[in-house]
Amino acid sequence: MDSDVILTAVNAVESITNPPHTPERSSYRARKTVEQIIHLIFLLCGIVAVAFVLLISIYLILSGLPAIRQIGLFQFLLGKVWDPTNTTTGAQYGILPFILTSVYGTAGAIVIGVPVGLLTAVFLAKVAPPKLAAVIRTAVQLLAGIPSVVYGLVGMIVLVPAIRNLFHLSSGACLLAAMIVLAIMILPSIINVSETALRAVPKEYEEASLALGAAEMETYFRVSVHAARSGIAAAVVLGVGRAIGEAMAIILVAGNVSNMPGLFTPVRFLTTGIISGMAYASVGSLYQQALYSIGLVLFLFIMLINVFLNVCVKNRKEG
Repeated sequence: MDSDVILTAVNAVESITNPPHTPERSSYRARKTVEQIIHLIFLLCGIVAVAFVLLISIYLILSGLPAIRQIGLFQFLLGKVWDPTNTTTGAQYGILPFILTSVYGTAGAIVIGVPVGLLTAVFLAKVAPPKLAAVIRTAVQLLAGIPSVVYGLVGMIVLVPAIRNLFHLSSGACLLAAMIVLAIMILPSIINVSETALRAVPKEYEEASLALGAAEMETYFRVSVHAARSGIAAAVVLGVGRAIGEAMAIILVAGNVSNMPGLFTPVRFLTTGIISGMAYASVGSLYQQALYSIGLVLFLFIMLINVFLNVCVKNRKEG
């Protein structure tokens, strides 16, 4: 009798630790295997994305540092003359005009584009009737799909002559034209991301504000916009990246001349400086290495802007 009890107990323990292979258990194991494979695919995709950034960074550093060492860091960054093909007085590789032009052009595009984009996003998310919002949203999506060279072509045909005639200039291709074109180009990113952030704000916030006696517009701008500030900051970061990295559009409207920046002066950006020089720089020359150095400066510049904006948003959240 005792042996039968012991045998029954052993069989019960074995059935618990090693349950029979039922169809449900096999299906569970299959789903678990598929889930692990999907997790591995996600991990590989993340590693590939990080690897691309690292490879680009390493390539730009290795390609750009030799020219900076040969020219001199301060001479390269603070020099006011870019004339790498001058054989009479010697080649000069100063990119300060490019840096200031990129800073001023991006700042001008943000000053013009962010208020227009934010107000449009508030209108679409909170004020506009559904049918009108659908029409405007479709137009914004079409605006995002237009190639950058088309923006530049339209700007060259329409905007540049308009600026020339309005301000009585010899040439309308100037920094102002580049700012306006860049502001139009960054609108879709700012509008789409800001609208998504505003729609994610809980309705309870707005209802509480309205219940306390605040007007609708006051609620939208003091409550909704404030609650969605991280998403709006992300939209601004996307706009800055789009503006400072654009080349094909502004090369058609900015004049592409390496002058110190002025609002009505033909100028050259960091990106257009690289494009303009690649056709003339011989392989392995100091000129070509200097163009890689401009790419390195542009890359670091974008990284610093992103870090700065992210730190500002984080500090405001903690505050």
